[in-house]
Amino acid sequence: MTLRAVAIASDHRGIALKAILSNSLRARGLKVVDLGPDSEEAVDYPDFADALAHEIASGEVERGVLICGSGIGMSIAANRHHQVRAALCHDADQARLSRQHNNANVLTLPGSTISNEDAETCLSAFLDTCFEGGRHARRVAKLA
Repeated sequence: MTLRAVAIASDHRGIALKAILSNSLRARGLKVVDLGPDSEEAVDYPDFADALAHEIASGEVERGVLICGSGIGMSIAANRHHQVRAALCHDADQARLSRQHNNANVLTLPGSTISNEDAETCLSAFLDTCFEGGRHARRVAKLA
C-alpha cells in the first residue's frame, strides 16, 4: 500500500511543531489531514487523539502524527483505540523500530522536549520504514 495521506494533530503545546511537520509531509507529496487545533489556546489532548484515531479507523489515512508537551498523554489517549498502535519516539531509531517491529501507525512526539530537527528525522524514519512481519506479526496480532 502506498502512503497517500497522514493525519496530524496536537494540543496547544504542539502547534509550532505541527506546522513544521505538516510542511514536511506536504513536501513529500502527501495529503495532510490537519485535525487541529488552530491556536495556542489550551485544549484537551484526548479530543485530538480521538479524532485522529477515527480518521485511521475510517481508512481516510494510513498513519498519523500526534504532538503534545511530553507526548505521553497523546500516546495514552491514542492507544485506547484498538486500531491504533501509537509509539512515543524521541529519536529516529525508536521511530524506525516502532515501524519494523510494532507496525506502529501513529508517531507521537514530545513537542516541548524534542528539537525540530530531531522531530523531522523521527518523522522520516517513521514514514520510510516498513513493517518486517515474520515473528513480529504474531506479536502485533496479540495486541488486537
